Amino acid sequence: MTFTPIVPFGGYLGWRVFDNTAERQLSAFSDSPQVVRDVDYFRENIASATTAEDLVSDRRLLRVALGAYGLSEEINKQAFVQRILEEGTEQRDSFANRLNDPRWRAFAEDFGYGNAFGARVDSTTFRERTANNYLERAFEERVGEVNTNFRLALNFRREIARIAEGPSVDNAGWFQIFGQPPLRAVVETALGLPSSIGTADIDQQRDLFERRSQQVFGNSSPAVFKDPVKVEDALRRFFLQTEIQNGPSATTPGFAALSILSPGAGQSANLFLSLVS
Repeated sequence: MTFTPIVPFGGYLGWRVFDNTAERQLSAFSDSPQVVRDVDYFRENIASATTAEDLVSDRRLLRVALGAYGLSEEINKQAFVQRILEEGTEQRDSFANRLNDPRWRAFAEDFGYGNAFGARVDSTTFRERTANNYLERAFEERVGEVNTNFRLALNFRREIARIAEGPSVDNAGWFQIFGQPPLRAVVETALGLPSSIGTADIDQQRDLFERRSQQVFGNSSPAVFKDPVKVEDALRRFFLQTEIQNGPSATTPGFAALSILSPGAGQSANLFLSLVS
């Protein structure tokens, strides 16, 4: 039977309820038959994929490998993936290093096919870490089929921690966020910035994010998200700003009462949402 996440309702309140059960739901998802088969197959066969070509030629292995880095949608681009793996990450002009999305660099570096020490596929530690990462991200994908914003929130919590703890966060943190559209979407919304700013010069975008982050979170660097309180504040703002942009719905706290007001109820609802944000 296909696993379906339990998402009772949306919005920030729904997120809090879901978040309290997410660990148990992930465990149930990990025990579902198809997921168990996929992960077991990866564990048993990845060591035999000694070249990048071996990996991309085995769709079952590749599905788990890409899924572990949130790249499942790229599974049909075998030549593209093979080139990234074969060129590795040790040369500044390698394919992975030239791409804006840092997930590709992590993917190529971890598998190691194109680097000096070669593939790491025979490492038990690597195999288990990749399998666990796949389970986490595959669960997020399934959650996203029910509620896209919950998937974005799960992705934000994980990816922002990596950037915030990174050694180059002050210099490159915002650019790393810009390179991941799902992550950027959450931060941009939480800061109350319009998506249209994406057409501006990249340095101007960084300056704007820095100024707005200073105003909202008290720090111009993504390093502010080392603080779990700031991470939760960003998620709260993300959900509330999303509700404001989309208008109140049946999942918005107080909506039932607002909906029975006079014809001006819509204006009252917007006022209510602006107050709780």
